[in-house]
Amino acid sequence: MNKNLSDILADSPVIAAVKDEKGLTKALSSDCGIIFILYGNICNINDIVDKVDRASKIAIVHADLVNGLSMKEVAVDYIKSATKARGIISTKPLLVKRAKELGLIAIQRTFVIDSIAYNNMMKQVKEYEPDAIEILPGVMPSVTADVRKAVDLPIIASGLLRNKKDVVAALDAGADAISTTAEDLWSV
Repeated sequence: MNKNLSDILADSPVIAAVKDEKGLTKALSSDCGIIFILYGNICNINDIVDKVDRASKIAIVHADLVNGLSMKEVAVDYIKSATKARGIISTKPLLVKRAKELGLIAIQRTFVIDSIAYNNMMKQVKEYEPDAIEILPGVMPSVTADVRKAVDLPIIASGLLRNKKDVVAALDAGADAISTTAEDLWSV
């Protein structure tokens, strides 16, 4: 697949975020084209990603949540060499930078809890140039709108999206996509 991330998100604006095998099974049969993998360990992450790949979906691994991986750049090297994952998510800017160096989709995840976190996110976006930013919680349309004005990157809203109204508000505020573990929203 040679599409850029913006095109991929336009085709699949609802991302299934899975935190266990039960969620993965449901995500594989959903219409979601992208699956964020929020669980696993170094012994099974390849098998998890293979299931996603066999379903012709895009696997993005949350590198910070794979048990047994360090928070060093070598963790991204491992994901690249041991799996068919198309990219990573991380709160660690150096992991995002390494993913870009390796040609993986690099998503910077940021918890926008106050103005300091917001300003740090903006500095990191400029310095590390991720392919997209995932902002949490996703139920802050005014913050999402501010981020949309400030960056020319795909924005993924995530966290605490509970219903279709939350999804629509996030998308209307400028998010390109939403990521959720709420299975009933995967078909919105």
